[in-house]
Amino acid sequence: MQPDEQPRSARRRPSADEARRGRSPRRGADVGSLAPAEQEAQAKDLCLRLLTDRARSRSELSKKLTDKGFDGEVIDRVLDRLAEVKLVDDAAFAAQWVHSRHTYSGKGKRALAMELRTKGVAPEVAAGALDQIDGDDERARATELVRRKLRTASLDFEVDGPGGRSSERDRLVRRLVSMLARRGYPQGMSFDVVKTELAQAGSAVDELLD
Repeated sequence: MQPDEQPRSARRRPSADEARRGRSPRRGADVGSLAPAEQEAQAKDLCLRLLTDRARSRSELSKKLTDKGFDGEVIDRVLDRLAEVKLVDDAAFAAQWVHSRHTYSGKGKRALAMELRTKGVAPEVAAGALDQIDGDDERARATELVRRKLRTASLDFEVDGPGGRSSERDRLVRRLVSMLARRGYPQGMSFDVVKTELAQAGSAVDELLD
């Protein structure tokens, strides 16, 4: 026997609790072959790691567990228990998502509704979260985006092109409206906000186009 070897009987075996709370099954392992209790422990650990990264909807967690091969009944039990302690709460998730994405990413309600749908949030839950943004809030955020774009963006227009300054101003309007549309703002509101801001900007916009 080599000096650094130990008899098999002397090697420390992991406790049952350590085994239960151990790492997730190896890639390619068939978690469906595990006993239900062990499946539940592994599924719960995976959910807690995912939730540490960021808040997630129930549908997102369910899909992750399904992709890992966990049994459907096990998934439901684990998610039900996490919901009981409010670690899984689609209403809270949706409200947080809407606030964050509207405030920090400048997304409009239409874009936010689509994002919540891709996250598997029920329409009625999504609607409740979106209600925190009213028309005035949405217009104010769109206005901020246009003002910031006018201050900082390199709009790269060919000022000497056909049509002169009027053509360039129209092109600027279309570009700003398209920017808002990509973020999920209504077209009518977008046109109104852009024209209002360009009118207020006045000579500053003329200098931008010169």
